[in-house]
Amino acid sequence: MIYCVEDEQNICELEVYTLQSVGFEAKGCSSGNELFAELEKELPKLILLDIMLPDEDGLTILRRLRSDERYAHIPVIMATAKGTEFDKVKGLDWGADDYIAKPFGMLEMVARIKAVLRRCEGRGVQQAVQIIKRDNLEVNLEEHKVSVAGQEVVLTLKEFELLKKFLLNPGIVFSRDKLLNDIWGYEFTGETRTVDVHIRTLRQKLGSAGDLVETIRGVGYRMAATK
Repeated sequence: MIYCVEDEQNICELEVYTLQSVGFEAKGCSSGNELFAELEKELPKLILLDIMLPDEDGLTILRRLRSDERYAHIPVIMATAKGTEFDKVKGLDWGADDYIAKPFGMLEMVARIKAVLRRCEGRGVQQAVQIIKRDNLEVNLEEHKVSVAGQEVVLTLKEFELLKKFLLNPGIVFSRDKLLNDIWGYEFTGETRTVDVHIRTLRQKLGSAGDLVETIRGVGYRMAATK
């Protein structure tokens, strides 16, 4: 099941019809309240979520989804008519898996949904608790908890995913384009500064452990290799 959260009825019906025509089960929701009512009945494979909605905006709904362990694993694609970098970065930083700018074609929508479903396959499957320690840095990968020298550090979802990728691949250098593709889900043409901004804030939040994330000039970033 895919939920299409869109308050414009004709657009919502077209999205649902298109998805059903290519083999997906799909249902339309006109508001956040309607979405959460449907979530109580059935968890979907993915949510296509419009930003501009009548009761509460899509970003607020996204934060509610990501803060609830019942729904946090569900892939979300944000649909926005604004198309501003602020909306794109904010949505992705708060946990969206992709975004699509209105007006968009139905073929593009289907392609984006299939790509996100492939990328998120297996998300939500319970795994053994895994804790990684590097110097005074400790990260619980299952509970998304980070501490430095015993003090909890609060990271955004994208900051955590960056840190996790580095920790699981110590010594491996990742280009900005590779990080954008792996963490944000697809290539941002000309927007690699998004990575630099997140790396900078990640280092600041990690404090004394921030130096573990190394810059390889002209290439990208890596986690300092284990000794």
